[in-house]
Amino acid sequence: MFDNLTERFNETLKKLRGQGRLTEDNIKETLAEVRTALLEADVALPVVKDFMEQVRDRALGQEVKASLTPGQALVKVVNDELIAIMGQEGEKLNFATQPPAVILMAGLQGAGKTTTVGKLARWIKENERRSVVVASADVYRPAAIEQLQTLAAEVDVDFFPSDPSQNPIDIARGAVEFARKKYRDVVILDTAGRLHVDQEMMEEIQQLHAAIKPIETLFVVDAMTGQDAANTARAFNDVLPLTGVILTKADGDARGGAALSVRHITGKPIKFIGMGEKTTALERFHPNRIASRILGMGDVLSLIEDVERNFDKAKAQSLVKKLQKGKGFNFNDYYEQLMQMKNMGGMVAMMEKMPFMSGAPKELKEKINDNEMFRHVAIIQSMTAQERENPDLINPSRKNRIARGAGVDMQELNMMLKQFNQLKKLMKNFKGGNMMNMMKSLAGKLPKGGVPPMRF
Repeated sequence: MFDNLTERFNETLKKLRGQGRLTEDNIKETLAEVRTALLEADVALPVVKDFMEQVRDRALGQEVKASLTPGQALVKVVNDELIAIMGQEGEKLNFATQPPAVILMAGLQGAGKTTTVGKLARWIKENERRSVVVASADVYRPAAIEQLQTLAAEVDVDFFPSDPSQNPIDIARGAVEFARKKYRDVVILDTAGRLHVDQEMMEEIQQLHAAIKPIETLFVVDAMTGQDAANTARAFNDVLPLTGVILTKADGDARGGAALSVRHITGKPIKFIGMGEKTTALERFHPNRIASRILGMGDVLSLIEDVERNFDKAKAQSLVKKLQKGKGFNFNDYYEQLMQMKNMGGMVAMMEKMPFMSGAPKELKEKINDNEMFRHVAIIQSMTAQERENPDLINPSRKNRIARGAGVDMQELNMMLKQFNQLKKLMKNFKGGNMMNMMKSLAGKLPKGGVPPMRF
């Protein structure tokens, strides 16, 4: 997400290198290019206009501190204004009501609303430690109810059964009563979407809202629709008291216009952002962290949270103890590491949150993908239990069998074995907890406000 905007910002701000202070002359061209970058990112024009006025007013005449270059000083201003546009703080879900707390999900068809219900149920269960019931009042889309039932089973929450022949209001009331009798904390209600905003849809969801009086009414919108996402959210907000927005499919959006437009146009906070198809791919929306990503500074705090949430500490400690006893790193261990990385969204998702990745050569960025990781998994799965346990057993004849089983050529297999041996040497120096300590240390070194030193 934000790849295009990040690249443009970095190229633009580099032009201030060597200036002694920020003046109208030396930032005029830079701000014009920032404006163009925002418009190309499909940020709504009123948002761009207000943003540029605020940045210009704050930047003009600002003295550059001894520790900062003009580029760094302008980055600080841009960072602060990006945060202001998206909301100063990431707003939490409100559960302050007599249980069950009802969350009503609204949005257009195709935005990923039903999938987001499953993701949100999992997030609440794991992060808020609350019991959840999900229910579908979408009696129009074929298989919508069955889809939610499957998701409920996957994330292990209660599912309230419904039927296309039922009235949506009856389903909603039944779900709330079911949760009350079961002493569940939260009800998440999926509602029908349409291909566009229409009067019939609005009237139905207004009636649903009046019937169950949800404490949270969340609008689910596809980030890839850019500023149209903000305009659609505003249309819903005109007839529904929205309490927040969830942006979906943000991993497929290289522009970021929706994230930068929704709060400013609707006045409603973005509470969550969907970064993939898995039920784990839902993150709290932190404006300061998103601003940091846009400016190419990574998001170490979110990366740490991903590790703490998805990294199996018991398996990690087991590996540490094994290595400390002098036992070698084998393919079973490597397979576990690959699976851990997959659970955290893969290499691409992790690298996007690393600081200064925006400064990496374009050729390197293009080479970073998860395909190699998946091929390595396939290769290991083609090995026998003995070969995984003892890599030294793998001779030329075994290589031929493994390569055929994994569907790779001999050159790729040899490259994988070479990388494994390099990792094996590295693991000899691995001491307990280094991965988490390294990232926490890195986060601790970031200056207050999340803006690390940058050279422009």
